[in-house]
Amino acid sequence: MDIKAILKSLENCPCGREHTVNIKAVEIGRGLKEKTGQILICNGFPKKILIVADKNTLSAADGILDILSDSGFSFKLHLYDDLRTAHQDDVDKVIELSADVDGVLSIGTGSLNDICRRACLLCDKEFAIFATAPSMDGFASDSAPITKNNFKVSYPARQPSVIIGDTDILAAAPTELKASGYGDMLAKYVGIADWKIAQLTTGEYYCENVANVTRSAVRKIVDLTDKVTENDPEAAGAIMEALVMTGIAMKLGGCTRPASGTEHIISHFWEVKKLEKGLLSDFHGKKVGVATLMASKMYHDICNNADPSAFSKENLDWNRIYEVYGPNFTDDVKKLNSPTVTEETSYEILRDNWDSVCRFVREELPTPDVILSLLQRAGAVTTLGEISVDEELGLLGLQYHPYMRHRITLARLLPMLNYDVNYKMIAGLE
Repeated sequence: MDIKAILKSLENCPCGREHTVNIKAVEIGRGLKEKTGQILICNGFPKKILIVADKNTLSAADGILDILSDSGFSFKLHLYDDLRTAHQDDVDKVIELSADVDGVLSIGTGSLNDICRRACLLCDKEFAIFATAPSMDGFASDSAPITKNNFKVSYPARQPSVIIGDTDILAAAPTELKASGYGDMLAKYVGIADWKIAQLTTGEYYCENVANVTRSAVRKIVDLTDKVTENDPEAAGAIMEALVMTGIAMKLGGCTRPASGTEHIISHFWEVKKLEKGLLSDFHGKKVGVATLMASKMYHDICNNADPSAFSKENLDWNRIYEVYGPNFTDDVKKLNSPTVTEETSYEILRDNWDSVCRFVREELPTPDVILSLLQRAGAVTTLGEISVDEELGLLGLQYHPYMRHRITLARLLPMLNYDVNYKMIAGLE
């Protein structure tokens, strides 16, 4: 991947901002495991490192420790059984273990990457990734969703300087993980729509060129829909490149908007409410894919049926919202909504821009039948039951998720629209 060419294309961007990326190299191809040490050295990565992995990811990259040792790296290994959630305690542990090393190499994806990228920012260490599955879009991100006291928040993090993906390993990843990465990519349709809606209603920063980086990545992965479940190194490499591109888009835009919208917040709601009960959630991309299908239903329904003449000032039952989140999360919700993000707009502004909002939703976000077909063709799940989210939690997430972020989305604007969404229909429960 030519990072310099991407940056060159964004010089003197009309958005007025300078776009930067801290990644030195993204190497995706066959047989790269054997060249891992060489790739890291060529890009100036330190040789005294901490390696963070779990038993599944280390097994997928079998032999990589010997390869690194033979390349002159000295390392210590922090090995999990199976890390599925990125906790603050794990971030703290990586910081502690990094005290006497110069860099951190994460072998794996998802939560393993997240705890390392956050820790490396806080302790100022170099960070690199050896990916073992094309399962999520955060490889190149400079933010990390971290759970603290069971509440999940996205924090600033260190963008990796090197990302390596051996396509033979990526292609051999379980179908479930590859389909999870696909679900995470379809979420970008909602993310870009929400980003533009925020710009139309609050004047929030929006960059069409950065949005186009994400759109290009999504088009690439949609073209490969029917190959997602195959053990095809070429297809796996193209999917991995698309996933990396959305993380780069987040860095270019200086926010998570190019990669996530209301669908990610819905997924985070489901996750934290399960964690509160001591229950682990399913893979991130699986939940996000299901939430993307539901967001498509919701957004098209709103744009087809909401009446601008009924728009009014927001009138929320905050006591009910606090009741839904419960005593463990109420303080977090209060902080995120003091002041509320909707104070940055008004129902008059929303009414004046409603045609533009709905036109953008219809142009940007595929209809539910299209999303459903894409997910099914890619072997991805589509229902609450398939991600172990019960009906009550599923419906609560759809209705109350907006209040766990200080962020404008179309779902967060619903209290101004005075439109009653049929959440059971949205969830596919009737």
